[in-house]
Amino acid sequence: MCRLKKIAILLGLISATLLLSAQGAIEFVQNKGQWNSQVKYRGRVSNGYFFIREKGFTIVQQHPDDVRKMEKVKHGDTSAFYIRSHAWSVDFATSKNRSVVSTPVVTGESPLPTYENYFLGNDPSRWAAACSLYQVITVKDVYPFIDLRYYSDAGTLKYDLIVRPGGDPSDIVLRYDGVDGLSIKNRELFVATSIATFRESSPYTYQPSKEGRKEVNCRYQLKDDQLRFDVGAYDPNTTLVIDPSFVFCSFSGSTADNWGFTATYGPDGSMYAGGIVFNEGGSFPVSLGAIQSSFRGGTMDIGLIRLSADGARRIWATYLGGAGDEQPHSLVVDAQQNLYVTGRTNSPNGTNGYPVIGNGTLAGDGYDIVVSKINANGTVLMGSRKIGGSGADAVNIATARALSSLQRNYGDDGRGEIILDAQGNVLVTSHTQSSATGTGRFPTTSAAFQTTFGGGAQDAVLLKLSSDLNNLLFASFLGGTGNDAGYVLAVHPANGNIYVAGGTESANLIPASQTGTVVGPTLGGTIDGYVAIISPDGTQRIRTSFIGTTAIDQVFGIQFDINGFPYVMGQTTGNWPVSPTVSAPFNNPSGKQFIAKLQPDLSAFVYSAAFGSGASVPNISPIAFLVDRCENVYMSGWGGTGFGSGFTSAGTAGLNSLITPDAFKSSTDGKDFIFVVMRKNATGLLFGSYFGEDNSQNGGNDHVDGGTSRFDSRGTIYQAICGNCMVGAAPRPNFPVTAGSWSTSNNSSGAGCSLTMVKIAMNLAGVQSAIRSSINNVSGDTLGCVPLTVAFSDSIGNAQSYIWNFGDGSPDDTTTTPNNSHQYTAVGTYTVRLIAVDPTTCNGRDTSYMRIRVGNIEAALGFNPVKLPPCTAFNYRFDNLSTTLPGYPFRANSFVWNFGDGSPTVVAGPGPVNHAFAGPGTYNVRLYLQDTTYCNAPDSLVLPVSVAENVKAGFTTSARGCIPYQPVFNNTSLAAQTYLWNFGDGNTSTVASPSYTYNTAGTYTVTLIANNSNTCNLSDTTRFVIQVLDAPLANFSYAPTVVQPNTPHTFTNQASADAVRFKWVFGDGDSLLTTSRAPVVHQYRSSGTFSACLTAYNSLDCPRTSCRSVQANVIPAVDIPNAFTPLSGDINSVLKVKGFGISKLKLEIWNRWGQKVFESVDQEQGWNGTYQGVVQPMDVYMYTLSIEFFDGNKIIKKGDITLIR
Repeated sequence: MCRLKKIAILLGLISATLLLSAQGAIEFVQNKGQWNSQVKYRGRVSNGYFFIREKGFTIVQQHPDDVRKMEKVKHGDTSAFYIRSHAWSVDFATSKNRSVVSTPVVTGESPLPTYENYFLGNDPSRWAAACSLYQVITVKDVYPFIDLRYYSDAGTLKYDLIVRPGGDPSDIVLRYDGVDGLSIKNRELFVATSIATFRESSPYTYQPSKEGRKEVNCRYQLKDDQLRFDVGAYDPNTTLVIDPSFVFCSFSGSTADNWGFTATYGPDGSMYAGGIVFNEGGSFPVSLGAIQSSFRGGTMDIGLIRLSADGARRIWATYLGGAGDEQPHSLVVDAQQNLYVTGRTNSPNGTNGYPVIGNGTLAGDGYDIVVSKINANGTVLMGSRKIGGSGADAVNIATARALSSLQRNYGDDGRGEIILDAQGNVLVTSHTQSSATGTGRFPTTSAAFQTTFGGGAQDAVLLKLSSDLNNLLFASFLGGTGNDAGYVLAVHPANGNIYVAGGTESANLIPASQTGTVVGPTLGGTIDGYVAIISPDGTQRIRTSFIGTTAIDQVFGIQFDINGFPYVMGQTTGNWPVSPTVSAPFNNPSGKQFIAKLQPDLSAFVYSAAFGSGASVPNISPIAFLVDRCENVYMSGWGGTGFGSGFTSAGTAGLNSLITPDAFKSSTDGKDFIFVVMRKNATGLLFGSYFGEDNSQNGGNDHVDGGTSRFDSRGTIYQAICGNCMVGAAPRPNFPVTAGSWSTSNNSSGAGCSLTMVKIAMNLAGVQSAIRSSINNVSGDTLGCVPLTVAFSDSIGNAQSYIWNFGDGSPDDTTTTPNNSHQYTAVGTYTVRLIAVDPTTCNGRDTSYMRIRVGNIEAALGFNPVKLPPCTAFNYRFDNLSTTLPGYPFRANSFVWNFGDGSPTVVAGPGPVNHAFAGPGTYNVRLYLQDTTYCNAPDSLVLPVSVAENVKAGFTTSARGCIPYQPVFNNTSLAAQTYLWNFGDGNTSTVASPSYTYNTAGTYTVTLIANNSNTCNLSDTTRFVIQVLDAPLANFSYAPTVVQPNTPHTFTNQASADAVRFKWVFGDGDSLLTTSRAPVVHQYRSSGTFSACLTAYNSLDCPRTSCRSVQANVIPAVDIPNAFTPLSGDINSVLKVKGFGISKLKLEIWNRWGQKVFESVDQEQGWNGTYQGVVQPMDVYMYTLSIEFFDGNKIIKKGDITLIR
């Protein structure tokens, strides 16, 4: 589907909306009376709501900082703060120049199988039950033959305007109301509010056809508060779709300097990113229960973070490192959303080292390759290995960043990649300088395709590990007599062969025994790129080819299309062969970036294209690469100099031929990122845009410090950036942040860089199927116990229809929504198939598969913490009490322990595990079942363990209250496991924070006993005295008690002596608050019986109310004096209307020249003889008095008033 450019940019120390995004798919709730009648549906979005009306929508947004404060309030924070909000409306208005008549019909589509109930307040008319939820809302005929469609894509709110044949796009007028300003810059719409400035990218407009989707030129037109679409030439007989997208950008808010290296995606669209974090007076925003909550040593640790799909929420973040220095080079995520990371460390082996699990003898000295696996919640290190020899491993040429050998770009020292094969095994390519023999040699496996070091300073390496990282399946060198580096990997989709690519100086990289034709049989220059094909078991090198010219070339990307053809992407300093002839802008032989499609056996180019400005050196350092199902080619990279030593880059200046009209940023400072999408067979450009800040004010540039970023199969880029650095003189460059994301300020110390995460959805990859499962609300789970109900979804959801096959013999099920569920009633492994269908796309349909395992072997989790002597220490034994069926014993790695104190997780069997806590506190100890032998894996059990030398009882509450008194007991006890409360009236409780009501006045001693059998003192007691008061007596009398016409009533206060303030309510809408006991005089304005009430309050504001019926007889009457003396200071100094039974009045007074000098609608507000602060002259003034009495009668009086001075 050709909806282009949904961007979520998230900078993090780690790093939603219009920040209109949500944590998942946006659900539109039906209005059945719980909201204003104009609202048809409401969607909850990050930091606010989106209200759909018949001919428009209303947006409410709160400031994200205040939303976070509200979350803290839920957890006990009592700090006062203001909630800053802004609401604005967008109406689909009618042009003044046209008479457009339509009757919109609003309907919900793609209903969800659940509903919501709303019981708001005490008014039953505001209650609504069984409110339906929908994923799509369509407004039919918002204009004649023009429909409007609201939906969400990857958690982001979108809307399409669909112009059917007969419709006129010039009818569309969007009127904005309530915004602080509107502007258009670089074809984008900026909406200014008091919260932030929101941005809509330029509208992507297209017409569907059998050949795909034809883009139509479209841009915004803005006049005052009205927005229109200026649509270029299009076929009026074909449907036209105008598809705006929303743009988001965020910083991490980290206070530690951190540099961006690598990023990847999760199956739910969440974003994972990694960088390095320095120990410079700040900290990385780690999450609760993180596997490593603090910096461990050296100059830098790895920082990892996962954000929600819309970038508005941090799911988890953690440090990862030891006492030395670490870097992350590549990330990948499996179907269960577990993260795999590879990089390097020089932390020592042992206690202060990089955390490893069952590493054996794989670790070397100095820098080693690391491979780690972290669970989806960031709380468990599921596996971790450290692999190397005596030389530098995972270091490309040198740790110093300077132009040398294969290190041609800043950050090349940190290249390498980790991917997963179809079976979930882990593949890693990197480099090694461990050429020694014996124990210092890199640990290759015996059957590997190359077991000896090839020569030069370094070889590339290829590793394959099991999915749990417990087994090294193979490890091999890949190199010749020169320097060789492994940068990127791909797996052939049909035969599973592994394609490794990188750079080489080795003329003998191709074995002499190789036969057959390859595109590059010999080394063309001093450095060439290469591609090597390795068998899945790592025992054979099937074929190798150089990729290059007679100059310097390297391959930085390799991907497959759906037909099994490999594509490569990289840099050259030579004349790249362009074949066959391709259309501009890619037919540029002098360009220094290349993309090529190869035959699967590397025997020939299918096509080869170069692009760039024509400079003598490359423009960009390539980062991410993709070939989608429609054979479109995507790439990202950054250009510009400013870092490292000796590196040359022509920068992004001169690449404007790659920028399309719908670019996010159409001009460049020469030091930006660039994102490019090339049409199938290099026949043209689908999209191109710069991205980045304006660095003209100092020497910085947008860049990465090494590592991979990725496009997902839909063409969405997940790009890591080292962004917004403080380089050179202040001020810091402005970065295009928007409200609602994870953070909107860069507070990093030192160089002040921030791991920046950019997410851009290109939406050019056609229809896609991506089946996903959820079991018991655990997304991505594929294992459960019979009978098993599985919720399935297409995580893409961009098809017109979906064909489901559940693999158990049941018939295919076709739906128009991307959700389904199925119950399995028999044990087995089932292959589930989903076909997503959209005939208007370039591929028409797409298929995905997954396997569901249904078992009947379940484990019941349990454990018990036991304090070990001496009682003054914090040593515990955790006894695993888990059980399962006979004949299926737990294994040595069935469980993972997380002790909740930031220490490394422990993989263990069913036996006890000892752990020493560093200090007192309450720790949430969690036992995970990771053994998939059991159908309830991955299950977990968490118990809070209070660790202290002594237990200490403590609580706070108010000292006094009024009956019925419900004191709030805030339990502040330390290290308690059980509690016993005595409320001083014979009643008790054992809950931690009880709720209790005193119904009798008195003085009570509340006692709390806190117990913990694992402490030295075993128990502790504290007491607190509270006083419970009764409310004062409220009583009064009034006179006259016999009704007298037009006579005021005098109320006499007879409340008890302990009352300190009073509220009089006279029953006619008037009331009085006072601390005086003096009699109160009140004149009723109408006849009737009124309920007069006195509420008396004591010093604690305990209230009691007494009411009496009071009768009044009011005979309507009115008069006004004919003269007054404004300077006399007596009763005649103010002219007032006198009368009884007056409900409304209007008094107007004019001087002799017809100038109005006074007006009042209040009987108690009279004229003091002044006008604009000046006493008026003695004279005769005219008045008009309009009166309406309580019985509905009206009179008008006119006359003269003499002002006497």
